[in-house]
Amino acid sequence: MKVADLVAIDVHTHAEVSCRCPTDAFWQPYEDAANTYFKAGKRPTIAETVAYYRERKIGLVMFTVDSEFEIGNRRIPNDEVAEAAAANSDMMIAFASIDPHKGKMGVREARELIEGGVVKGFKFHPTVQGFFPNDPMAYGLYELIAHYKLPAVFHSGHSGIGTGMPGGGGMRLKYSNPIHLDDVAVDFPDMTIIIAHPSWPWQDEALSVCLHKPNVYIDLSGWSPKYFPPQLVQYANSQLKTKMLFGSDFPLIPPDRWIKDFREAGFKPEVHDLILKENAIRALKIAAE
Repeated sequence: MKVADLVAIDVHTHAEVSCRCPTDAFWQPYEDAANTYFKAGKRPTIAETVAYYRERKIGLVMFTVDSEFEIGNRRIPNDEVAEAAAANSDMMIAFASIDPHKGKMGVREARELIEGGVVKGFKFHPTVQGFFPNDPMAYGLYELIAHYKLPAVFHSGHSGIGTGMPGGGGMRLKYSNPIHLDDVAVDFPDMTIIIAHPSWPWQDEALSVCLHKPNVYIDLSGWSPKYFPPQLVQYANSQLKTKMLFGSDFPLIPPDRWIKDFREAGFKPEVHDLILKENAIRALKIAAE
């Protein structure tokens, strides 16, 4: 990644529309509910997302979410995201998403992706995947990720997926309380853990885990910064200023809007570059080209 050419690095963007696989109609009710919740419009393809970020000189980490076990929709292949990153390595990094319920087959896929050099981290969504992060079921994947000293992003807090659907679409919010990541941080100190989003209604738990564990960071995606809880801004300006990462949750929140609101949201000028770019270079172990 040519970090000198980038104005920021967005560590949380989604592969929403495959360029090679047909749309899975089974997912449509969940997408419709999420569009209502986020007031989102038409989702871009992977190629359109890359072009959007390139035009803005913003680096990006992209991933899909494997929810085949809990929801039953077909995932976008990790290989497709990885190939897009390989073709845009000056400004894009691919993370893989593998549901821990896939057991040894999931670990096998992860190993092949890592050893093939095509992914640089992993994405987990406890609510959508239906597991507690500290469930030993997931530890085979974590052991592999930790062995290679790679980062893993974990969704935390409320989820727009399922919001407004009967029974929340079957999604259980309890899985995404970030306190469960405290166990993971203890058991896998060589795995960089990124707690995604302001973790409402568990923001204080996320701040505590991040403050206590050196291998834990927080990405600030999923909300406009003007709505951030005051304690999140307080810690980003002080004790956790080197552990906060810019993330948008694109396409649900455009980075242009996020950055504009960020600059007006009470963050000290001296932490702007840290959050927008410098912290990500360290957390993701990005080697400048």
